[in-house]
Amino acid sequence: MPPKDKKRGSRALAPDILSNLPDNIIDAIVMRLPLRDAVRTSILSKTWRYNWCRLPVWTIDQALWDVTNNAISPTTRFTNIIYHLLTLHVGPISKFTLSIATLGNCPKIDNLIYFLSRNGIQHLVLQFPRGNLYKLPSSFFTCSQISHLSLQNCLIMFPPAFKGFEKLVSLELCDVTIPSKFIGSLISCCPLLEHLVLHSTITNHIQIRAPKLRSFDFTGKLVFLSLEGVPLLEKLSLVDTGYSGKAGKCGIAKFLESFPALKHLHLDYFSVRFFAGEVPKLLPFALNSLKRLHLSEFSLDELDVASCALYLIKSFPFLQELEIEVYDDWVEPAGGDVTSEILEKVKSLSNVTLNHLRVVEFAGITGTDPEMQLIKLLLAKSPKLARMLIKPGVGDDTPKSRIEVLAEITQFRRASPRAEVVYKLA
Repeated sequence: MPPKDKKRGSRALAPDILSNLPDNIIDAIVMRLPLRDAVRTSILSKTWRYNWCRLPVWTIDQALWDVTNNAISPTTRFTNIIYHLLTLHVGPISKFTLSIATLGNCPKIDNLIYFLSRNGIQHLVLQFPRGNLYKLPSSFFTCSQISHLSLQNCLIMFPPAFKGFEKLVSLELCDVTIPSKFIGSLISCCPLLEHLVLHSTITNHIQIRAPKLRSFDFTGKLVFLSLEGVPLLEKLSLVDTGYSGKAGKCGIAKFLESFPALKHLHLDYFSVRFFAGEVPKLLPFALNSLKRLHLSEFSLDELDVASCALYLIKSFPFLQELEIEVYDDWVEPAGGDVTSEILEKVKSLSNVTLNHLRVVEFAGITGTDPEMQLIKLLLAKSPKLARMLIKPGVGDDTPKSRIEVLAEITQFRRASPRAEVVYKLA
């Protein structure tokens, strides 16, 4: 209150700061709030009453679901939310996320998809509970502005007139049912696609041609995989969950030939086995771009798999990071003759110098002869190694105790005077 008003004993109202904020400031504040709190800002001021209706980003997830009235059925609660969205929202919606674990089939979802397709949706995330496949409506395929798409537990059936998503940059399909013949067509009809994730998607044959693709993450059953026309691919992760019992379905050298720009490669035990056919001594071409190799749920107790893994290590001359996670439950322990052959394969690394290897992480080791020999050679053949982290496996049924493994490793010669070896006992 100004001094002169105090003398008069009158009262003056403080300025309504909230009402006088510029629209862009109000929008920036509301956008940073959870949806429930954003709607509640309508009580702050008359000018704020419908600001939430301009929100371009919407997230309807479990966090929002858990604070709504549980006495009302999930379908009714969801219907109420969608009703207010469809009737009150103005302007475009650039990003929409729907992820509710307890939501069943609801006819209003089709209406929601239609609404989003008409309001410039660019980033769409639809995650439905397991065992409750949601069939995407025809309006979904008219989202012409979409650039990022993530689907979980959905059924995709393409209409005959569908020509692809011309602006799609990122695609994630998790537990999605889609005919095998359409997955390749979908990807090839997205000329700007850079990031692709396929996790447990029900399809047997995958043939991908994507000239802009930079990363591909696959988890599922490897039956037939063809990656052609991907000259920019930098990150590749393959996890085979559908082991068929047959090794060497595809030659590793022929497969890697398609990725001249590859920098990061992740393979699990069964995907290595998928490629562990006829393994040449060295790659017949240069793959100097690869900097990081990650072998997960791995075992050195099978000759073909061990040979393929060692082949990979010595075939990347500019390798900087190596991570191996041992998991021996996949196979029976190797017998004496097989172990001798594996040791000979490991010793073949003695003819290779890993001049650029700086970081090694070896997890789950139990002290088998092939594991210890590999650690010994990595230390002896890596003149620029800065750090080796070793994490022992769990369980009592191991060839050597942890103290014995540590004592043996401390005796290994190190080519790098700066190499730090960290052995985590706990």
